Amino acid sequence: MKTPLFREMIAEFIGTWILVFLGVGVVHTITLCGAQSGLWQVAVVWGLAIALAIYAVGAVSGAHLNPAVTVAFSVFGNLPWKKTLPYIFSQFAGATVAAAMLYVLFSGAIVDFEKKHDIIRGEERSVVTASCYGEYFPNPGTGWGPEVVPTHVAMLAEMIGTGFLMFMILALTDGSRKDGTFMATITPIFIGLTVAVLISVIAPLTQACFNPARDFGPRIVAYFAGWGSVAFPGPRGGILQVYLFSPIVGAIIGGCVYKFLVQAKKEN
Repeated sequence: MKTPLFREMIAEFIGTWILVFLGVGVVHTITLCGAQSGLWQVAVVWGLAIALAIYAVGAVSGAHLNPAVTVAFSVFGNLPWKKTLPYIFSQFAGATVAAAMLYVLFSGAIVDFEKKHDIIRGEERSVVTASCYGEYFPNPGTGWGPEVVPTHVAMLAEMIGTGFLMFMILALTDGSRKDGTFMATITPIFIGLTVAVLISVIAPLTQACFNPARDFGPRIVAYFAGWGSVAFPGPRGGILQVYLFSPIVGAIIGGCVYKFLVQAKKEN
């Protein structure tokens, strides 16, 4: 029996909630109390969050959890276009609710951090705490100035990262693989590890988004929680180009590379 669209939407909501609650949650802990000892530790939490989310809802909706992935799947005929907007709406909703819950949990810790570091929320320096939610280029944790990662470099980084992710998703879920059940069982782990290694490379540049819902859901929460223009449009702008446009384009390009180069050779 086909899964009703409403159940698929609920699955995308829950899966994206898991992803954002755990992934953005670890950004809170490293920023506010230095709970993680390095970038790789944070990347592994993100990877495990993705794997858990896929295991949780993959059987119902395919666990896209990402508007860029959903658009790419629609472009390549893996998802009917009539489901595209409902999936994306559910992903943004799940990300927003997860970020709101995190704010409720960590609001006291954020206020304490801001007091200790003389940060006034809504001023440019508050990008440090705003980055617990939305993402910025370069990563505020690096201490780099804006000239180190100009907008076009940030866009390229997000395109490459999302393109590589989409390439690996298609490679790992390719129906022509002969390893069957075993591969299906471990695929979520390898998708999570793909994100983890990408974060390890690209996070200093852009905080490694690859997912418009992951960025814009939490960014909406930050905007209304007092960060205002620091959350959106951000201190230097470029948010839409880097974290919305670039991941979608990157996912389509990565999918094209797999579909028309690698997969075509397999079929031949």
